[in-house]
Amino acid sequence: MSNSGFTFRRVREEMIENLLNMGIKDFRVLDAISQVPRHIFVDEALWSRAYENRSLTIGYKQTISQPYIVAKMTELLISHTKARGKILNNVLELGTGCGYQTAVLSYFSENIYSIERIKPLVSKARENLNELKIRNVELIHGDGFVDWDNKKKYDGVICAAAPREYPHDLVDNLNVSAKIVIPVGSSKSQKLNVINKISTEEIEQDLYDDVSFVPMLPGKSDDGLDS
Repeated sequence: MSNSGFTFRRVREEMIENLLNMGIKDFRVLDAISQVPRHIFVDEALWSRAYENRSLTIGYKQTISQPYIVAKMTELLISHTKARGKILNNVLELGTGCGYQTAVLSYFSENIYSIERIKPLVSKARENLNELKIRNVELIHGDGFVDWDNKKKYDGVICAAAPREYPHDLVDNLNVSAKIVIPVGSSKSQKLNVINKISTEEIEQDLYDDVSFVPMLPGKSDDGLDS
């Protein structure tokens, strides 16, 4: 299958129409997703399925999230804003994976700090983002529970793995009106959580879709064999 944009145009348009039908309403998000070629983030053997609404393996027992979940999490992250373009300053991503969600986020934030515990996936994400000439992402091989910069203030946090409970320490590093969008729960039951920092002293927590993410694990891995 050719790597031409023309080859994938029809299936990309079908994917966007499907997201609309599934309830994604923010056209800023739909526009960003329409511009990110999802097939480059998976092995060539999976290109024929790249624009289906399904998660796909990226190796190391990890997956690329289905387009609906990427769209929904992004929509929730920016739902309090109306402007177009890079409306956020600093966004923290926990769980880079192959970099697909990262690429979508790059349309909305001046700076993205993305942490991935599996070193080969950091390299894979870097290659993918370089291919798309995305330059506003700092990729970090680290532990998503502890290795984010606690001296920075974030306008949003997205997590692509599910802890048992969200990292409460992160709230102190959110700007007011910023959100954490994160799946929370066990392997049997997870909900998409949104924690909104209403003021310096108050947060609001809302629950959304039932989801199924890989568990968020502590520590770093050089080879992914313990994932």
